[in-house]
Amino acid sequence: MRLVRTGTPMNHKKVIRIMRKYGLKCPIRKANPYRRMAKALKTNAVAPNHVQRQFKSHGPRQVLLTDITYIRLNDAFCYLSVIIDAYTMQVLAFQLSESLEIDFVLETVRQLMRNHLYSLNATTFIHSDQGCHYTSVKFRDLITNTILTQSMSRRGNCWDNAPQESFFGHMKDELSPYIKTWKTFDDVQNRINDWINYYNNDRYQVQLQGMAPNEYYHYKVTNQLPSALAINTAKK
Repeated sequence: MRLVRTGTPMNHKKVIRIMRKYGLKCPIRKANPYRRMAKALKTNAVAPNHVQRQFKSHGPRQVLLTDITYIRLNDAFCYLSVIIDAYTMQVLAFQLSESLEIDFVLETVRQLMRNHLYSLNATTFIHSDQGCHYTSVKFRDLITNTILTQSMSRRGNCWDNAPQESFFGHMKDELSPYIKTWKTFDDVQNRINDWINYYNNDRYQVQLQGMAPNEYYHYKVTNQLPSALAINTAKK
């Protein structure tokens, strides 16, 4: 196109031959993998927003939040799918993947059902944004075959899934010192495993009355404070 404007029209095949002769290369921008995935999974199936930002009103195991986030590895990304309890802020299931294919999102739900089915019921919502993974036929079919009810945020409204976004923000802040040390996928997987174990069991939160998420869940279902807190309360 530039040659045409200078009055020197040239067939594109000749341009290619000259580029090869002199070792010239034109960088081609790679397609966004998420856009490719979105196109492949695109449907018009959007669930109602049953949660309506009432994340804490229903008690434990009543509102589950799920989303995907990108985690840098060298010059590429890994993808983390997480399901958390909006009331206790526990991470109930998570899967890390090198690919954006839908399988790791489906496996997150299967992991949830394997490990926590006993504590879920027919009034439990699984709430997400309107991303292509969550509107896909495979995801909707999987949810239909569980006891969960699907709920979705309004399009482009991050506040409708705010606790999940906040969780990812804190996680990335705390993992940021390790990013430059990661060389392989296993490095990322091991660090994520360690951090989520720490988060569930040892990361105390003001909004959870000074307890870690697993402690808070135990307290809510048994009305028993963790031993350290119980001793301090008794002293007061």
